[in-house]
Amino acid sequence: MNKRKGFFPLLPLAIFVFCFWGVFSASAADAQQKNIILTTTTSVQDSGLLDELIPVFEKKTGYFVKIIAVGSGQAMAMGRRGEADVLIVHSPKAEADFLKEGLGINRRLVMHNYFVVVGPSSDPAQIKNMKSAREAFQKIASGNSLFVSRGDNSGTHSLEKKIWGLASLKTEGKRWYQETGLGMGQTLGVASEKGGYTLTDKATYLYMKHNLRLEILVGESEELYNPYSVIELNSERFPKINAAGGKAFADFLLSEQAQKIIANYGVKRVGESLFFPDALGK
Repeated sequence: MNKRKGFFPLLPLAIFVFCFWGVFSASAADAQQKNIILTTTTSVQDSGLLDELIPVFEKKTGYFVKIIAVGSGQAMAMGRRGEADVLIVHSPKAEADFLKEGLGINRRLVMHNYFVVVGPSSDPAQIKNMKSAREAFQKIASGNSLFVSRGDNSGTHSLEKKIWGLASLKTEGKRWYQETGLGMGQTLGVASEKGGYTLTDKATYLYMKHNLRLEILVGESEELYNPYSVIELNSERFPKINAAGGKAFADFLLSEQAQKIIANYGVKRVGESLFFPDALGK
């Protein structure tokens, strides 16, 4: 009897704990579903564009975005492991392969800009105003002029390797060729400090140029076209991702509101748009 009397007073406490844990678990799950993991190429982050876009998205939707800025190759590697909900990348061939493998869905073009070749004003390789990046690379190599590469399997690095290939040149083991393994902003800093050439997206360069001793030497051309796409991860492959959040962010990037922000971004700071929106008016 004594044991029974001791048991019943514990029932309300047990019920309270059970109910509290249920509410706590539900709240934690809801909070988790409000968080979105965005893996993005460093050039989008280094340009400052996300500082304009994400607060608008978060206020509008109630989602919270965690940004992981890496090269496009690393961004897609994280996607392969289900460690993101949505990607912003600029490596078209790798993106196509990513979708073919069923890892991502709804790849959509958000915006574009151009790559440029930058270097010191002294221009030891004498590439200024050349129309072809391939020919500029040939002159840099023939003069043993320092070239600083990201070397990180990013979209920028992929294009750079393609241009070296088109120029029929190998860079492995060359003393004039140095890899940083870093993002675009940091690589620009290294090139500036060492007085070297590098390939960069124009947006990051323009955003940072007041801190750099580099100038644009080879400008926009068809071979330096730089498209940025948003890709949602495939929830059938990765059931634990926040698919709804990833889709909401991707849809926002293609919205008229976001596309207008993209169109105007950079005008006040550098006097021109850093990106060209590709879904405005569609």
